Amino acid sequence: MENIDNLMNQAIEDQVFPGGVLLVSQNNLIVFKKAYGYANIFSKQIMTDDTFFDLASLTKPLATTLAVIRLIQQSKLELEQKIGSILPEFKKTNKENIKIKNLLYHNSGLPDYNPYYKILCTLPFESRKAKLKLILINENILNPVGSKTLYSDIGFMILRWIVESISGKRLDLFVDQEIYKPLGLKDLFYINSNSGLLKAKVAATELCPWRKIIIQGAVHDDNAYVMGGIDGHAGLFGTADGVYGLLSALLFALSGRSSICYFKKDLLKKFLKPNKIVNRALGFDIPSKLNSSSGKFFSKNSVGHLGFTGTSFWMDIDRSVIIILLTNRIPPSRNNIKIKSFRPKIHNAIMQAI
Repeated sequence: MENIDNLMNQAIEDQVFPGGVLLVSQNNLIVFKKAYGYANIFSKQIMTDDTFFDLASLTKPLATTLAVIRLIQQSKLELEQKIGSILPEFKKTNKENIKIKNLLYHNSGLPDYNPYYKILCTLPFESRKAKLKLILINENILNPVGSKTLYSDIGFMILRWIVESISGKRLDLFVDQEIYKPLGLKDLFYINSNSGLLKAKVAATELCPWRKIIIQGAVHDDNAYVMGGIDGHAGLFGTADGVYGLLSALLFALSGRSSICYFKKDLLKKFLKPNKIVNRALGFDIPSKLNSSSGKFFSKNSVGHLGFTGTSFWMDIDRSVIIILLTNRIPPSRNNIKIKSFRPKIHNAIMQAI
């Protein structure tokens, strides 16, 4: 794996990211794990392999999607259910016929993003949730339901609302109590739930233009931040080991070797099966046909996801390979997009090596 090590060190030198942690596993064994560079370029805090990262949009598959799976297993939710039948507030709106599967496939017709935080940050915190719900109810539909795939944070904000409405628990508490704790995972959580976490253990992200601070120990995503750090599209923090623990539990369940039936094999297979029409799996990305961030060696039976802060994972189900690359690519600015060309390069090198 010497070439892998060289590529990571070169990425630091080329300022692809200030620091990162790379973890590679094959056949349920970690074959490579190493930290590089700085967790905070301003304080020169060294990156360690147990550094916590703002996982950004990895929240979608690793928290919200798994929460949906749990509710389906508990017979409290169905993929074909329309949101108007779950949340009465959406009845008689142009969104009432959006199905759970449309939100997970990102073909609900909803926009990709809107800066809700600009309105919400002007309100007292206790008023924000009700205001966000009102905004979501009145949000525009850009395309007919199911007609076009458009990656959407907004869809996963609605999924958070659905999970909380059905479970009666806040999303962070639900995933912690129903998934992470039963699996013995201590290194995955929403930052709000662990306010005692020392900044010294967390990788810094951006020098925020409107918060006027270097973000460290708080969620980077603006919309999630104004909601107390908890939402369906962002807010999850974790270490490389934490992400690996959860992904390896999924692999075990898929193989039928898991003694803990937290994820039923057939349901999990349904969620992780590539849908060629929408070019996604339910709640997960799949390798794209051209210029995939996963590179060119992952099998068609693979899933993964990217996070805006510089985080990613790819899991080849056929080969039992997991690659987790957690970086803080956005200090001092989100305009650094060098990681886009680096990701396929490192993934190709790893797959060739193993």
